[in-house]
Amino acid sequence: MQRLPLPTALALGLALTGSPIAHAESASVAASARTEAGPVPLLSRQLLFGNPERMGGAISPDGRWLGFVAPRDGVLNVWVAPADRPEEARPITNDRLRGIRGFSFTYDGRHVLYSQDQGGDENFQVFAAELESGSSRALTPKGSRAGVAGVSPRHPGEILVSVNDRDPRFFDLKRVNLADGSASRMIENDRFTGFVTDDDFALRFAQRQTEDGGNQWYRREGENWAPWSLVPQEDALTTSIAGFDASGRTLHLLDSRGRDTGALFALDTATGERRLLAENPQADISGVLAHPQTGAVQAAASNRLRTTWTAIDPAIQPDLDALAALAQGGEFFVNSRTRDDARWVVTVVRSDRSTEVFLYDRASRQATPWFDTRPALPDAHLQRMHAVEIPTRDGLMMPSYYTLPAGSDPDGDGIPAAPVPTVLLVHGGPWARDSYGLNATHQWFANRGYATLAVNFRGSTGFGKAFINAGDLQWGRAMHDDLIDGVRWAVGKGISQADRVAIMGGSYGGYATLVGMTKTPTEFACGVSIVGPSNLITLLATIPPYWGPIRRQFTTRVGDDTTEAGRALLKERSPLTHVDAIVRPLLIGQGANDPRVVQAESDQIVQAMKARGIPVTYVLYPDEGHGFVRPPNRISFNAVTEGFLGQCLGGRVEPIGNDFTGSSITVPTGAEGVPGVTAALEALRTLP
Repeated sequence: MQRLPLPTALALGLALTGSPIAHAESASVAASARTEAGPVPLLSRQLLFGNPERMGGAISPDGRWLGFVAPRDGVLNVWVAPADRPEEARPITNDRLRGIRGFSFTYDGRHVLYSQDQGGDENFQVFAAELESGSSRALTPKGSRAGVAGVSPRHPGEILVSVNDRDPRFFDLKRVNLADGSASRMIENDRFTGFVTDDDFALRFAQRQTEDGGNQWYRREGENWAPWSLVPQEDALTTSIAGFDASGRTLHLLDSRGRDTGALFALDTATGERRLLAENPQADISGVLAHPQTGAVQAAASNRLRTTWTAIDPAIQPDLDALAALAQGGEFFVNSRTRDDARWVVTVVRSDRSTEVFLYDRASRQATPWFDTRPALPDAHLQRMHAVEIPTRDGLMMPSYYTLPAGSDPDGDGIPAAPVPTVLLVHGGPWARDSYGLNATHQWFANRGYATLAVNFRGSTGFGKAFINAGDLQWGRAMHDDLIDGVRWAVGKGISQADRVAIMGGSYGGYATLVGMTKTPTEFACGVSIVGPSNLITLLATIPPYWGPIRRQFTTRVGDDTTEAGRALLKERSPLTHVDAIVRPLLIGQGANDPRVVQAESDQIVQAMKARGIPVTYVLYPDEGHGFVRPPNRISFNAVTEGFLGQCLGGRVEPIGNDFTGSSITVPTGAEGVPGVTAALEALRTLP
């Protein structure tokens, strides 16, 4: 599936790959970890949060190669195989540290592209690896941030990259030769936040943020840029240019202007004629399927609670029907298609089963299993995710998801036989969302005896502009009220025990955790904050330089640190201001190289708590950034969180065992507060 991008990649969001859990089984938790057949087996953290066996399957445009990501000596790397002999797969990259988590085939039939940073600093370099030899070449310099900005079948031996090597604030466009790495700078950018090119690699449109947080689009006219279309602030997160078709005449837009949800339009750039292709009054269009040769959009997806597809080209409807049948009640996504459109790679996602990848033959409409991402996961002990709409106190409806503990719902009505301990899991962003699917954290908690509740609070994306804009200037206020409303809904439904709810999240979710500990200090039994901002003034003062051109998104939606009133608002909404209110246990996790939420955000609240004699456990990783990417680090943090939550919620706990091995974990503060951590750290120090 081709994803329609948000107008900015600004989101602070962290896609959590792990979280905490419990100790000392209570009667209610012990009961929820049993079925009629007996106790549910303890699913190990290694199984849930270690490397997948394979992931990210794709087929090359010429149909000659299959590719996927899989461990090589314990580190994720890119593997390829001849399309007619998938059993002959071999690795063609050899990353030894953080692993490679994504790639794409080029149109020349000779390379794959991938990106990598250093220790989580997010200064990504773009690399090309040769399919035959496996040799890799850096296409962008170290010390700058780069990404692939364009590929085209008309220029198979070249790609476009965006890179800020000249000025860290702005991304220039470069045209790069894949064979030798030579590059030419197409434009020196001194004001724009992004560019749109066509299949001829011609510059066509550019975007610049306005003073009120909206976007001004410009059209290329000769060597100049002429103002073309204005996107107001209220539409800035639901309106974007999705790209051209192969003709370069039809421009696809995601647009919410004059409506609430972002709909998909086709614009004839020569005549100005605009056609509505797809819309959903309850959700933004979130992805498309486009013909691999013409670029014409054939189908569009939207997602309120579940992903639904709408055929635009009637010829693709039988394929959508075949894939829906394949998904068996789950969801499907098309990863890639060959240029002749004969073969597709399709992913099927279900909430209670390991994700599967298929090879789809379009002529016969038959799907052949290719691989299972985590075949060792026992389907019989995975729990179903429930999708619900939860009302807020002021009348909004929040698309939300919850997963119940194993064995807690014997009649299958979605309500446990007795209320259970619960973790409120808050997504990052906040301009992001929670969705349906197999979620390792949900399954982890369910296995240990907890319910997990994920609430799409106001400000979350995908549900129209009114819902996003309701979060403006509401960090720590109405956005937090929504979380409380979600918890009270779960308590009222008999799902959650009112006095045994923990709050946990990363990035904005980490901030929400700190707000929960300070603004509503007795609402939660404990909290886990991962890379969470503690002081909104210092957060805005330390954003990366390349976010400077889109800074007005922060000042209009979070608070304006350039005015006295704005700074007063930011101070009042900062958990650090109210640190004296903390009365419940708190665990904080941080990556030392985080460029978005710098280490000082965690350091300062930890220091403030220590100065006041308030207990806190602080876990720091010197080789991580905005989240914990290396599996040994992710698993070690989850081991700490599991013991931490066990003390305040109760539940089954897997001993730490060897889960610190290979990790860079340090615990500057509070190691003695979590069972087993001190011993595990000591064991780690004694390793050769």
